[in-house]
Amino acid sequence: MAAKDDSNKIRNVGPKGAAWLRQVGVRTQDDLVRLGPVDAFMKVKRAGFRPSLNLLYALAGAIENRHWADLPDEQKHALVAAAEANETANPIKSRWQKQVERSERSVEPREESSDAGGDGGFLDDPDAGHDTAHED
Repeated sequence: MAAKDDSNKIRNVGPKGAAWLRQVGVRTQDDLVRLGPVDAFMKVKRAGFRPSLNLLYALAGAIENRHWADLPDEQKHALVAAAEANETANPIKSRWQKQVERSERSVEPREESSDAGGDGGFLDDPDAGHDTAHED
C-alpha cells in the first residue's frame, strides 16, 4: 500500500502543500506536469491559501525530478516573474474585495434609474404634482 502512495506523491511537497494541491485538483505528478508549476501554484493561491515561493520552486523541481534547492537562480527568478505576471493579469482578490465589488454592482443600477428622473422611487408621494385642492 505504501508503494501506491509513493507513486502518486509529488516530489518535494510536504503534507500541507500536498493537501492544498489536492484541494485544487492537483493530485498526481501527471496533474502537475499537465498544469505546470506556475499555474498549480496560482491555483493554490487563488483558493485562499498562502503558499511561500518554496512551493513554487518545489513544483518546478518535482517536474524536473530534482530537489527544489538545486534549481538555478535564473530559473527561480523566471518562475517568480511568471507568477507575478499571472497575478497582475488576473489579480487575486480577498473575500472582502469581492464582497465590496458585488455590493457596488448591486447598487449601481438603482442609482442610474433614480438619476434618470423617471417615474419616481418606491417611497415617493404618488400624488406629488397632482391637484390636491379637494380636502375633506
